[in-house]
Amino acid sequence: MAPRLQIFDLMACDVYWDFDSPDPREQHKFLVAFYPTGGPPVHELIDTITAYGPNGYRAEIANQPFTPKNRNGHIYDRTTDSHWYMLNLATGFMEPGEYRIEVAPKDGGAPVVASRVQQAGPTAALVGAYESHRKVIYESFSPGQGDVLGDAAPRQGVEVRWSSLHQLAGQDAYYIFRLSQGASIAEFDTQNLHWWDNIFVQRATDRTAGLNRDRVTVSAALEPGTPYVYFTEITDSNAMGDTNICVFQPHQSFRA
Repeated sequence: MAPRLQIFDLMACDVYWDFDSPDPREQHKFLVAFYPTGGPPVHELIDTITAYGPNGYRAEIANQPFTPKNRNGHIYDRTTDSHWYMLNLATGFMEPGEYRIEVAPKDGGAPVVASRVQQAGPTAALVGAYESHRKVIYESFSPGQGDVLGDAAPRQGVEVRWSSLHQLAGQDAYYIFRLSQGASIAEFDTQNLHWWDNIFVQRATDRTAGLNRDRVTVSAALEPGTPYVYFTEITDSNAMGDTNICVFQPHQSFRA
């Protein structure tokens, strides 16, 4: 079978950017997840990726590796042997309405298209609940804030815990956890995650994957003495195409 471009799902949504940075908290992003091509990596088959939205909205997603500096490009997910493209834009929340992605292949074939409708209500509800409990949530992460695991503590199956919005405010939400080697946000490597819980894939067998989660068990072994950094993203859905808001919580770190 010839290699083909096929979109798994599209996330076009608001982002509440609560990282330690001078950037505004109200942002938005596009995330286009592709299936494995059956041949070369997807970025070798793509010419351009363009996002369209209400009132003449247009943005270009670059065909380049994503980095924390450019915040625009492709990321390889070794757990699914596939790529996804992400573009973060520090230009405020999205206007409600339909957003469409058009992927033009290099071979001149027909564009591959996906779309979704952005709603404002879920952003107001989730961000409001988060802002009211932000400090409590931040301080609830364990291990975090520079903790060091004890000599006798396990390095396999380490549990990370936090307080959920459901516990604190009765607000349903979904949680995505990403862990990398490193001691701070500056060392967090999106392209080389040590472990993460992909609730968008888990949803295929568990429709409630990530719902009101207040802990994860890191199945990947940790190296004693090594620093690790993670952040936990809060969303209003575990389906990319249904997601209206992502809250990027501050990074946490600990030493194994």
